[in-house]
Amino acid sequence: MAFTTVPVNRRYKVFHRIMVPVDLTNRNIPALQIAMKLALQNHARVTLVHVIATLEGESIEEFGSFYRKLEKQAWDKLEGLAEELVSQGVVVHQEVLFGRRAEQIVQFAMEHQMDLIVLSSHKIDLKNPAQGWGSISYKVGILSQCPVLLVK
Repeated sequence: MAFTTVPVNRRYKVFHRIMVPVDLTNRNIPALQIAMKLALQNHARVTLVHVIATLEGESIEEFGSFYRKLEKQAWDKLEGLAEELVSQGVVVHQEVLFGRRAEQIVQFAMEHQMDLIVLSSHKIDLKNPAQGWGSISYKVGILSQCPVLLVK
């Protein structure tokens, strides 16, 4: 494999579409900060995604008012997160999805041709590392077709 030399002053835009799945907690702040820096460097668009987990075997319509309330709260919080990024000059899109979190994140990233997923991840307990295998960040990292940057 041969590598070519790239002049120092020439910058390549690698990431045009950056996805940041958020659970609407402060734990997402480091991932948002990194996504913002990458977006500014690459003139990229950031898509903030929140997935509302649905009950297995139950339709959204059966619990309509419950899910609508969660969806409104999610949109309100996403709007607050987006405002901060927009104030720094980042183009932001927001989405609220329903279903299994990891599956929805991976599917959305694939359908919208995301170039990068920036995802918050908790630290794994070294005494019980198998416990982290079921985490959303682990599943997204394994299943995603695009690069995933895990931020701890």
